[in-house]
Amino acid sequence: MLLEYKTVYEGKESEIVEKKSRFIASVEAVATEEEAVEFIEYVRKKYWDARHHCFAYVIGENHELKRYNDDGEPGGTAGKPMLDVLLGEDIHNTVVVVTRYFGGTLLGTGGLVRAYQGATKAGINASDIITKKRGHMLEILTDYTGLGKIQYILGQRGLRIMDTEYTDSVKLSVLIPLDEEQAVIGEITEGTNGQAGLTVGRACMFAEHEKEILIFEE
Repeated sequence: MLLEYKTVYEGKESEIVEKKSRFIASVEAVATEEEAVEFIEYVRKKYWDARHHCFAYVIGENHELKRYNDDGEPGGTAGKPMLDVLLGEDIHNTVVVVTRYFGGTLLGTGGLVRAYQGATKAGINASDIITKKRGHMLEILTDYTGLGKIQYILGQRGLRIMDTEYTDSVKLSVLIPLDEEQAVIGEITEGTNGQAGLTVGRACMFAEHEKEILIFEE
C-alpha cells in the first residue's frame, strides 16, 4: 500500500511540432480501463482527420495495469516511449493520447521516439498534477489551556486544521498523513499531559492543489 502517489487532477492538452508534423497530447485522469478506452475514443472522434492516435495509460497504485499502442507508427516508436514517460514521472491512473498530423517529412525511428516522448512530457507538464496522500481525520478535544500547545505542534508539522468548534472546550478536526499519525498523537499526548481527547476518524486520501485541500474518500 502506497502512502502517497502522483496523479492527474485536471488533464490538459499540449502540442509540439517536429518537421511540420503536429503532435497533440491529450491527458486525462482515469480510474478504470473502461474510462481510459472511452477517453481514447473521444480523442479519436475529436481529431477524426488525423493519421495516428497513439496512446499509453497506467492504472493502479502500483501500475498494475499498463497498456500502450502505436496505432500504425513503426513498432516501438510511439506507445512504449509514451508509457516510459508516465512510468518515469511515476504518474498513476492516467491516460495520454498523442494525435499526429503528418507534415510530409519522415522523422525516422529516433525522431518519432523523441517526438512522442516530447509531446507526452508537454501534456503532463501542462496538466494539473497532485500528490495524493493516505491519512485519517484526527478529532482533537481540548480545553483552552492546551489549545496553544496543540496548535504549535500542528504548525511545526505543517498540518492543516480543517474545522474548529468553540464551546466550553475546543474541538479540532485535522488531516494527518498516515506516516505521521502515531508521532503526532504521541506529541499531543505528551504536550498536553494526556489531557487532550484524541479520536482517529475516517480514512481518506487527500492532496493540496492551489492552496486548497482536496479530500478523496477511500
